[in-house]
Amino acid sequence: MRILFDISPAVHRHGGLGRYASELLRALLQIDRDNDYHAFYSKLGAGEQVDPALDRLPAHTLGLPAKPWRMAVLLAELAHIPMDTWLPPCDLFHATEHLLPPLQRAGSVFTIHDLIFLRFPEYHLPLNRWYLSLMLPRFLRRADALIAVSENTKRDVVKLMQIPPDKITVIYEGVNPAYKPLDDRAARDRVREKYNLPAEYILCFATLEPRKNLLTLLDAYHALLARDQAVPALVLAGRKGWLYQPIFARVHELGLEDRVHFTDWVAEQDAPVIMNMASVFVFPSLYEGFGLPPLEAMACGTPLICSNASSLPEVVGAGGLLFEPRDVGALANALARVLADAELRAQLRGRGIEQARKFTWERAARETLAVYQAVEKQHTRR
Repeated sequence: MRILFDISPAVHRHGGLGRYASELLRALLQIDRDNDYHAFYSKLGAGEQVDPALDRLPAHTLGLPAKPWRMAVLLAELAHIPMDTWLPPCDLFHATEHLLPPLQRAGSVFTIHDLIFLRFPEYHLPLNRWYLSLMLPRFLRRADALIAVSENTKRDVVKLMQIPPDKITVIYEGVNPAYKPLDDRAARDRVREKYNLPAEYILCFATLEPRKNLLTLLDAYHALLARDQAVPALVLAGRKGWLYQPIFARVHELGLEDRVHFTDWVAEQDAPVIMNMASVFVFPSLYEGFGLPPLEAMACGTPLICSNASSLPEVVGAGGLLFEPRDVGALANALARVLADAELRAQLRGRGIEQARKFTWERAARETLAVYQAVEKQHTRR
């Protein structure tokens, strides 16, 4: 079977969707010697590149950048025009970024990560919200099989999109083996200097956008400083997303310019080191389809404080302290407790590492391959 795998979110650095695409395809290539994989992506922008581990694959690159490609899919969908000639011949197309071109000849698997645009429409740009509202129901109905990255996402899709539950397979994401406890002093010194990190810090890894609930984190950190000026600095690691301006405004409003450090984009090889050096990892998100950063923090043995929203309890289990995401006081108290209690930190390290072992990309790849095989049988019977 020739499988065309969309790695567009990976080459365009689309946060969790990009990580999903690159990690899953790498794992599939490790376990599957029977099928023929080809990479597909829209035109690269300035500074974008293909993961070297995937660059050796036969690839089909569109001449269109991402936004025109999305509009081309929309027009073809509404006009009922198949786009098979836009793509190389394939038996199956795996859509990984909520975009499925209309195809006549190939089977299709569609990974649905989340329905944030419905759950929190105010946190989406109007054009994105309009596009997803119009197109996502069509993609979900047209795909031969759907993969949801959590039970929470599956419930949302069944309830909000009226998709039959038996069409959806839940396949959890995994954790890259690079995320583990590290004690490499040279690597720590290099990464600390590269990102100008303080000696001790509280860490949050997240795209700077409203859904990540960073205003609550900043308010809780400000409340913590009011109790104890000696608490570590706060590091916010991640690129600017949309509607990020209020985050910088709140830092200024609270007078935290000297206490809050922004790293911008972090290179993949540096992320495990940054997580290992943190005193505590905080993830206050309002909604996640899955939630890779808290899983990776647990795998590193970094004590975790995490929101109890959406899919996150599925991922974190007993591996971290959970709190209501809008409760500033609860987050400030959890931070104070973890920073002050060495025994609690040790317990969280052990529980986090144990919980993280349950999630592997190899398992995700094997379960995804089973979905591919089911779609292939489905098409053979037609």
